[in-house]
Amino acid sequence: MENPKLALIPSGYKSGKVYSILPTDGVGDFDFSRGSTSTRVDRDGLIETVTNNVPRLDWLNSDCPSLLLEPQRTNKILQSENWGTSWSFFNGASVSVNQIISPDGTMTADKIISNGSNFSFTKPSSNPVISTGNTTFSLFVKADNRATGWLRLDYGTTIYNRKFDLTTQTFSSGFDNTGNIPNSEQIIDYGNGWYRLIITDSADTTSFEPRIYVTGNTGSSANDSLFIWGAQVEQGSYPTSYIKTTGIEETRLKDFIDGAGSSSLFNSLESTFFVEMASFLNAQTNSNGIELAGIGSQNRITLQYDTTNNQIRCDVRVLNSAQAIITTSSFDITNFNKMAITYKLNEVKFYVNGQLISTDTSVNTFAPNTLTEVRSTIADISGGAFNLQAKIKDLRVYNRVLTEAESIELTTI
Repeated sequence: MENPKLALIPSGYKSGKVYSILPTDGVGDFDFSRGSTSTRVDRDGLIETVTNNVPRLDWLNSDCPSLLLEPQRTNKILQSENWGTSWSFFNGASVSVNQIISPDGTMTADKIISNGSNFSFTKPSSNPVISTGNTTFSLFVKADNRATGWLRLDYGTTIYNRKFDLTTQTFSSGFDNTGNIPNSEQIIDYGNGWYRLIITDSADTTSFEPRIYVTGNTGSSANDSLFIWGAQVEQGSYPTSYIKTTGIEETRLKDFIDGAGSSSLFNSLESTFFVEMASFLNAQTNSNGIELAGIGSQNRITLQYDTTNNQIRCDVRVLNSAQAIITTSSFDITNFNKMAITYKLNEVKFYVNGQLISTDTSVNTFAPNTLTEVRSTIADISGGAFNLQAKIKDLRVYNRVLTEAESIELTTI
């Protein structure tokens, strides 16, 4: 198989730019923007802060980085790292600050300690204020002389109370099997004994208490302790990268790539558009995707995540007339999936993970020199809700229709 005309395998970047490895003249490089600092997991497995407009190549639990494209989010915890400030302690709980190396490689992780009393816990002195809707609470935890504890979201009339076990990396029922089960919960391994604990559910009030318990209803031995770092409360139905706060709420703005290619680079009469990427969420709030397209919204080949659970859409439009719309919900879109669309006159094929999903044989193609760029929007809508929210590991454009055998080989996991 020959080389693609455009190939993005995230590796090179600078402020405002993500470099494609092909072509080598820069025509295929992506413009990048984000109007705030942000964090990523670097090659050494540490959380690293990058400045405005610097793309994030994220290495979390992977030997190869992916390009991280996240929506805007705000951490509503006022002190995300320092439990000695703006946090309160109850039922014999106490804190010893700056005890061990944190997930960002600095000596900033604190120890929360129980005196053996029942229900020893800590919570923010000032409760986060949120809009109604989905809220995600996350916290980095490392075992000290115990590996279990509890996370609790207290919305007043509704309480989510979940026991975590770092040894088995599982959640289970709360105190005396009480507490509601949240919409989603995760334990993510960040290496060096650190885990990010995450629970998400809907709020029924604008103010609530996130709590971290060292002991439950049966107490524990005196001086039982856990290491904690990086608390985050954000409005949304899934966690995003860590946002540090030091006394006020902090907002990370959205990531955005756009504008790779030219009409002379792409073959508008026939082509293959391939992307390996993962969504952050199974069911999208708004459809979002990436497309090989012309200027404006009239002509485009789109790989799109839809509002239907786990649905991926192949959408080909000529002069805004739908030529082929093929969908599948057979894959977990939060995993990295390899997807390809091949198109030419009277044929569009859609492949996912080595499977031919479907073929449409009644298709017009584009006029020569119509397709000009790869962009992370749907129909050239630049609003944040429709920008791609995903992790990209590989993207390619071939100037011919790959054979079925080649397409299956390309997309096989």
